[in-house]
Amino acid sequence: MALHLSVVIPVYNEESIILQAAEELRQGLDARGLDYEIIFAENGSRDATPRLLEELCSQNPRLRWFHSETPNYGVALKAGILKARGTYVVCDEIDLCDLTFYDAALPRLERGEADMVVGSKAAKGASDQRPLIRRAATRVHNKLLRVALGFQGTDTHGLKAFRREALLPVIHKCVVDMDVFASEFVIRAWREGLNVMEIPIQLHEKRQPSIHLFKRVPNVLKNVGKLFYVIRVRGT
Repeated sequence: MALHLSVVIPVYNEESIILQAAEELRQGLDARGLDYEIIFAENGSRDATPRLLEELCSQNPRLRWFHSETPNYGVALKAGILKARGTYVVCDEIDLCDLTFYDAALPRLERGEADMVVGSKAAKGASDQRPLIRRAATRVHNKLLRVALGFQGTDTHGLKAFRREALLPVIHKCVVDMDVFASEFVIRAWREGLNVMEIPIQLHEKRQPSIHLFKRVPNVLKNVGKLFYVIRVRGT
């Protein structure tokens, strides 16, 4: 029998916040009486994160983790989703773990109002407290997705909740990795005709990003170009 909810969280060098964030999330889910699992997709950490996860998960059967040798957000997130057993899946971030998103998204999925709910930091009513340069980068990235791929939403990266059965075929079609995997996942769901709903979120990160913004740019451009070719040129 499937669990009600799987939470998938990619983690990379998170020794400073992993224990507190995991405990706060666990307590919040327990308080809501949910039948859940939390999957930590650890990828390429060089600090104490793997050791802490091993200790953490050995103490709680609802928590599990796996290791990937190379730091790659997209590969880790995709692998975590494929390991998920829940009827519903939430893709979360260790520096967010915002339970108000769960409270807003899960009822919409349970009522059949959506196949996927995206927590948008750019939608009307959202509050994005990140530095100006990162807010601007999000707008530029979304503009690039609109121009290159015809995306009509306001955000693709960050919190997502979805019906696992409906979205697994989409996951298997995804071809890019790193940060752009999250964008491809949302865009393909939308292009497949699934009901993708955006809701505004109040974004307040617990720490600075683990990878510098400008180091991401070459890979983002390469992967968006690959997506343009695969989706717009080849039509797959």
